[in-house]
Amino acid sequence: MTMTTEFALTAPSRAEIDALNGPTVIEFGTAWCGHCRAAQPLIGEAFQDHASVRHLKIEDGSGRPLGRSFRIKLWPTLIFLDNGVEVARVVRPKSTSEIRDAFALIDPSISP
Repeated sequence: MTMTTEFALTAPSRAEIDALNGPTVIEFGTAWCGHCRAAQPLIGEAFQDHASVRHLKIEDGSGRPLGRSFRIKLWPTLIFLDNGVEVARVVRPKSTSEIRDAFALIDPSISP
């Protein structure tokens, strides 16, 4: 798998997310969000070493149930899941290293 570049307009249900096997990163945001656009190079760089990790890029907004179930307040927010369980969260990343540190918790085959 590789990093997803487009935000999905429809989201899976929370039950589907909770049932996922293996490492997953959910990225919440929107295509028009300046913070989201600014973070893309950092996210892309961090994903280079974790191509096998599932990446779900979900458009978020008011009334979107998946984002509300994760209590998303700011974009972008990256949720790092291991077998459907949240183990880390990075909100508005400022560096690749903070994303890599979170990756290390779900994909320990590569150190941060």
